[in-house]
Amino acid sequence: MTAQPAQAHGQLATTTAELTVEPNQVQGLTVVQGDGYATLAWSPVDGATDYQIERTAVAADGTTGTPVIVGVWRPNRQVNNSEPTFADAGFVPGNRFQWRVRARFGTEAQPYSAAVTDTTRSHWGDPAVPGQNLRTQWETALGAQYTSDVNEYAYTAAIDELSERVRVVEIGRTIQNRPINMFVIGYPTPPATPEAVAATNPLLVNCNVHGNEPGDREACFIMARQLAFTDDPATLDRLSKSTMLILPTINGDGRAANSRGNSTGQDLNRDYSLIRQPETQAFVEMVRDYRPIASYDGHEYGNTNTGDLPMLPPRHQNVAQGIFDGSQDMIEGHMYTQGAKDGWWACPYGCTGANVGLGEETILRNTLGLKNVINSLLELRSSGGPTRPDEGNTANNRRRKTYSALWTFQQFLTYHTANLGDITSARAEAITFQSANTGRIVFRGSRPIEAYPAPHPGDTPPPLDAPREDQILDQPPCAYKLTEEQYHGARTDGPSGRQTTVAQRLAAHGWKVIKVADGYLVPLSQPERGLVPLLLDGQAAEGLVAGERIAPTLTGTHNGPLTVSGVACLAGATVRGPIRVQPGGTLIVNGSSINGPVDASGAAGFVLTASTVSGPVNATGSRGPVVLVGNKVSGPVNVVNSAGDAALVAGNTVNGPLNCTGNSATPVNLEVANSVSGPKFQQCARL
Repeated sequence: MTAQPAQAHGQLATTTAELTVEPNQVQGLTVVQGDGYATLAWSPVDGATDYQIERTAVAADGTTGTPVIVGVWRPNRQVNNSEPTFADAGFVPGNRFQWRVRARFGTEAQPYSAAVTDTTRSHWGDPAVPGQNLRTQWETALGAQYTSDVNEYAYTAAIDELSERVRVVEIGRTIQNRPINMFVIGYPTPPATPEAVAATNPLLVNCNVHGNEPGDREACFIMARQLAFTDDPATLDRLSKSTMLILPTINGDGRAANSRGNSTGQDLNRDYSLIRQPETQAFVEMVRDYRPIASYDGHEYGNTNTGDLPMLPPRHQNVAQGIFDGSQDMIEGHMYTQGAKDGWWACPYGCTGANVGLGEETILRNTLGLKNVINSLLELRSSGGPTRPDEGNTANNRRRKTYSALWTFQQFLTYHTANLGDITSARAEAITFQSANTGRIVFRGSRPIEAYPAPHPGDTPPPLDAPREDQILDQPPCAYKLTEEQYHGARTDGPSGRQTTVAQRLAAHGWKVIKVADGYLVPLSQPERGLVPLLLDGQAAEGLVAGERIAPTLTGTHNGPLTVSGVACLAGATVRGPIRVQPGGTLIVNGSSINGPVDASGAAGFVLTASTVSGPVNATGSRGPVVLVGNKVSGPVNVVNSAGDAALVAGNTVNGPLNCTGNSATPVNLEVANSVSGPKFQQCARL
C-alpha cells in the first residue's frame, strides 16, 4: 500500500495502436493505477498553454460510454513542467476506463493522443481475507454516504480485534459523550504504553477536527485497514521502527451534526492552546503522553481555484527555526516533488493570496509547532473547479478528496521513514533551544512563506502576517507567577457544566510549575517556552491568565559562593563559586556559567538549562520540578529522591556519572539523549 512514484507502482498501461502522428498531438501517454486514482503522464507539446484530460467508461464487453473531460493540466500544477502528469480521481474504484489527453494553445484544442485503456484498482483489501475484507460505510456506498459514528465504532472495533498490530485507545470523550478513539499501530505489535510509543518516534494524523470536512476521515479509516493487514515488506519495516497514531474523529459531535464546530459551536481548531473544550484537552494530553514527532492535520478548503492539496507549516514566529524548516522540507521538498510525479497539485494553503493560514497559536499546526512537532495542515479542495470539471456529481467529488488525502498520508509515512534522522535532530535542537529561553517573544505573528520558484504550485503564497511592535517582547522574563486564585480558581470559559482550572490545563500541556510561598512559578526555561507566554502574559493575543512577569535576579558576575533561600533566577550570569539552594528555595538558571558545584537538595524547584557547570550537580530530595536541559557539566549529576513529576534530563553533556535513584517518577529525556562519559545508573540508564 505504500505510495511510491507513479512510475514505480502499479501496472504501466500504454497504447499499442499504430497511428499517424498529427501536428501538436500528445505522444507517450501512460497510465499507472494508484489507490483511488490513476496517474497520467505524457510528453509535453511545445507551446501548449494547458492540457485537457478525457476519460471514457469501458464496459465489460468493450463498448465505450460518453467521453468526459475530467481534468485540465496547467503549468502551475507542478514544480517541473518538462514531465507533465495528472492524477485522475473521482471514478468508482475497480471500473475500467479509456483515457486520452490533448494540448491547447489558448482556447484552441489540438488533436487527442492515442487512447490508453486500463482497469482501476478496487477498494484496498482482498474480499476473501478477514480484516482486509472490511469496508467502511463510505466505501460500500461508493462515496454517496459518509461513515456514521455507529459504523465507525464497529469498523474500528473489528480492526482492533482482527489485527495484532493495532490497539485502539480511547483518549477522551466529547461533550455529548462520544468516544474519541485513536489507532495505535506498530509491528509486530504496538508498544504497550504511551511512554513506550514515544520512544519509537511516532507520527500522527489528526483526521477530522471540523465535522463538516470529513474527506480526510474516510482516508484515515482506509489507511488504518491497510496498515493493519498489509503484507508489504517496506510498510512492515516502517511500522517496526515507528508507531503510527491515527485519530479519525476528534469532533464526533460535529461530525454527527455535520457542523464545523463541536456541540457548543466552538471551532476546535481555535482552541488547541486554550483547551477550553474536552475534545481539545484530550488531544493535548495525548500529545503530552505519546509525543509524536511529526503530524498532518486534515481539513477541506472551499476555494475552487486553488490546488488539489493546499498545505502549510507552523508559521508562528515562536516556533523553532528547525521545526519550521523541517515542516517546509516535508511540504516543498517532498510533497511538491512527489505530487509532480504522481499528478497531484500540492500548493501553499490559499494558493491565490486568500487571507488564510496565519499565525494564531490556537490553530493546531501552530500549537504543534510550538510543541516542537514537524507538521503540516492539509486542506482538500472542496470542489473541483476549472481544473476538475467532472465533479458536479457529489460522489465523484468525495472520492477525489478522500483518495487525495490517502495519497498524502501514505506519502507522509514514506517521508517520515526516509527523513527520521533529520526530524529527530530538528526536534532535539528545538527542545534545547526553547529550554534555553533565548531571544524575543512574539505574541502573534507569522513567518513568511516565500513564493516557490517558477513554475510554482500556486499563484501567490499566503499573506505575510508580521507582528506589530506591541506584539513583541524583546527581553523575556524568567518565569510567570500566578496567584492561588489564578492557578486553582474555577474557569468559566468552557462548556456549561464543565469547570476546569489553569492548573489542570497547564498539566495537560505538560508544563513544569513550581509552588512557592506566594503563588506558582511557571519557568520559561522548558521545552514549550514559545507557547508559555502566549497563555500566561497579559500582552498575549488570546491568553489564559495574566501572570506576573518575574525578571532575572542575576545577569552579571557574582564572585564567591551563592546561597539561594527564596527564588533566584540567573540569566546569562557568571558565578565564581558554588551555589547552594536551601530547602524550600527555587533556583532557575539559563545560559550561565558556574565555576563550582551546584547543590539543590530539598529545593522547591530546580531548573538548569544551556549552562556550563564546573563541578557536580546535585538535585536530591526536590519537592517540585527538576529540569536539566542542554548543559555541560564537569562532574557527576545526581537526581535522587525527587517527589515531583518526572524530572526532565535531556541533551546534557556530563563528564562523569549520571545517577537517578529513588525518584517518585522515572526521569525522562523526551528522546533527546544525554552524552555521559561515566556510567548511567538506575532510573537514568536509558537517558
